[in-house]
Amino acid sequence: MKRAYNFNAGPSALPLAVLERAQKQLLNFQQTGMSVMELSHRSKEYDAVHERAEMLLRKLMNIPDTHDVLFLQGGASLQFSMVPMNLLKEGEVGNYVLTDSWSDKAMKEAKKVGATHVAASSKEEKYTYIPTNIELSERPAYLHITSNNTIAGTQWHEFPNVSVDLIADMSSDILSRHIDVSRFALIYAGAQKNLGPSGVTVVIIRKDLLAKGDDRLPTMLNYRTYSESRSLYNTPPTFAIYMLSLVLEWVEEQGGVQVIEKKNAEKAALLYRCIDESEGFYKGHAKKESRSHMNVTFTLPNEELTKKFLAEAKEKGLIGLAGHRSVGGCRASIYNAVDMEACEALVQFMETFRKNIF
Repeated sequence: MKRAYNFNAGPSALPLAVLERAQKQLLNFQQTGMSVMELSHRSKEYDAVHERAEMLLRKLMNIPDTHDVLFLQGGASLQFSMVPMNLLKEGEVGNYVLTDSWSDKAMKEAKKVGATHVAASSKEEKYTYIPTNIELSERPAYLHITSNNTIAGTQWHEFPNVSVDLIADMSSDILSRHIDVSRFALIYAGAQKNLGPSGVTVVIIRKDLLAKGDDRLPTMLNYRTYSESRSLYNTPPTFAIYMLSLVLEWVEEQGGVQVIEKKNAEKAALLYRCIDESEGFYKGHAKKESRSHMNVTFTLPNEELTKKFLAEAKEKGLIGLAGHRSVGGCRASIYNAVDMEACEALVQFMETFRKNIF
């Protein structure tokens, strides 16, 4: 079977080696006579998977002992609510930097919990850049950012230096580059872009923040519940965590995050060069200084050409290139598992398509 070149924004491409390993183990995991999906989450076999996933994530991201690693469900969207429910106290203000519709949604959920403030925004320019002029409110509880913006195709290349707890939604660029975890009070990420399949959400939280959760919170919405039970209070998404552990093993086999980061930069440079050298046929949505290494967004001269481009790309096995419905155009999501071969195939198609039009 010829596999497609998968540029979907999420759920996104998984490494072929990971899929093959999972396939091999699917019916009989470690001679248990059962699939990993059938194992009890209280069994020693699954417990080893759970521990390994956390261990590998700590190792690859160099997560300090000051931070806890939690495995939750509900996606990043649930974190939009859990963050303020646990960390936004009466009299404090949740500060948000608006860089796309996801950060906007995060703040809308926080408003239902307590006071919020827009510390910076690029909304007035259609989220084409990352704002750097941060203006905190009085009594700030935290500053929330979205580290990579899948819809606009922008990314924080330098994180803000602030005197308040920094919280980041890293759903679309976690594990794609080196970051200093110690700078963040809390990081959360849905797995379905760089970490594995959909179904598990990783939360990395500084341990001293766990005490802020009010005992009156619903049990499943309190970070302490997951910390105190090793994310095993109820049945976790066991298969998604198993796949996460395989993806982490794959990253380690590639040489770790530094090697992955270099490859991601090379892939992005290839695509942006094609856009910039197209004499205006392809136009990037994001300003150059804010361009994402994960989501390359661009437009063609008109809607008719865009539809033709997408249809012909699909025929060539280039899948998932339609831009988000809110902005249109095209988007190539080039997460960790999308290799250089896929990017080269896309560039070749883009160049041929342009030449055939003229």
